[in-house]
Amino acid sequence: MSLILNIETSSTNCSVALSKNGELIDFIEKDSPNFSHSEKLHQFIKDLIDRNNTSIDNLDAIAVGIGPGSYTGLRIGLSTAKGLCYGSDLPLIAVSSLLNLAHNVEFDGLIIPTIDARRNEVYSVVINSKYKILKEESPQIINEESFLEFTMDYNILIIGNGQFKCKEIIDFNSKFSWNDKILKPSAKNMVKFSFEKFQDNDFEDIAYLEPKYLKEFQVNN
Repeated sequence: MSLILNIETSSTNCSVALSKNGELIDFIEKDSPNFSHSEKLHQFIKDLIDRNNTSIDNLDAIAVGIGPGSYTGLRIGLSTAKGLCYGSDLPLIAVSSLLNLAHNVEFDGLIIPTIDARRNEVYSVVINSKYKILKEESPQIINEESFLEFTMDYNILIIGNGQFKCKEIIDFNSKFSWNDKILKPSAKNMVKFSFEKFQDNDFEDIAYLEPKYLKEFQVNN
């Protein structure tokens, strides 16, 4: 049995979910342009735990979205997860925020989850329909030829809040499609990944785990 608290704060969406054996039990989330994580996250966790008649001590693990994404949001999410793990002696699981996005869809081709970075840049990863990574997570400066090398052999679905930037710039063709309903990572989409990692004992070193920024933080972001 695995009762896991999932936390995802890499975007403006402050999101927590409770899952058991890879199945979603309940979730709470709020997408606020003002980044309400510091105000909402701990209250959301308490409300979620209380309304499901359990406690932190009954959990088997904590899973956290590790990025890439908002520097501040990731720090808040990870520090909260670490604090809960230390306080209740729980293992910590890290889940890619980009793969979180990809779990929203099934597509016969390549899926490219994107997270808006800065200017003409997005964070992205390229995966196939079996969720095998073909191009590792990285910051990508978008230009007219971005991702075109994959269109020779595949149809491509671009999701996430970086898709609008891609759509404006890329010289796209019929091989590209978009889904503007899948924009930001959510804790409710972490449950499959967190359960798989729990089964594999794929836990993180709580003391040394850092967010996956992919590039250096800049104050003027």
